Amino acid sequence: MNTLFLLDAAPAQTTEKLSIFKLVFDPASLWIMIPLMLMLVWVIYVFIERFLAINAASREERNFMNNIRDFIHEGKLDSAMALCKGNDTPLARMIEKGLSRIGKPLNDISTAIENTGQIEVQKLEKYVSSLGTISGIAPMVGFLGTVTGMVMAFHAMAANPNNLDITVLSTGIYTAMITTVGGLIVGIIAYVFHNILVSRISRLVNTLEAKSTEFMDLLHEPV
Repeated sequence: MNTLFLLDAAPAQTTEKLSIFKLVFDPASLWIMIPLMLMLVWVIYVFIERFLAINAASREERNFMNNIRDFIHEGKLDSAMALCKGNDTPLARMIEKGLSRIGKPLNDISTAIENTGQIEVQKLEKYVSSLGTISGIAPMVGFLGTVTGMVMAFHAMAANPNNLDITVLSTGIYTAMITTVGGLIVGIIAYVFHNILVSRISRLVNTLEAKSTEFMDLLHEPV
């Protein structure tokens, strides 16, 4: 009976559930979280936009190079040019530039194709470097918010040494720490997305180099 009485008399301890939404939009850390959220929105936008653009650039019409070879051997350069104009891809524009230089020295043709390829790659890399920048900046911005929050929390503690409230102090500290968490999340996402895009661009560049070499070999073939 005494045990039951003590259990009933003990005050019920309630723990408040941690609300991520409340932490993210806490006024104390909002000045850091807003830039981090803007970075995240930009990272997602660039990744989706560039991913779709790279996929579109990687598409190649079936038998494209075979048709180009046949047109060149048959002397139908106009048909070959028309085929390239009908394909809105970096490869088609590179081959079109090479076709427009036929009759000139092979070195000139190769240089023209290479220059066109560099322009196309630069188009594909548009905004991709910003993801790499954000992957490095976001964690530092988050850490800045944490350090600032910690300084403010300990300053408040030093200003009222006789009226310390561990609840207020701990709340201030974990509110400040959320900025580091946010910065790391944004940085990791940006880093992964950046590497995915760079990898796909590198794969496409290798394909373009192989196709341009195939085109130059084609010009050496006997008609």
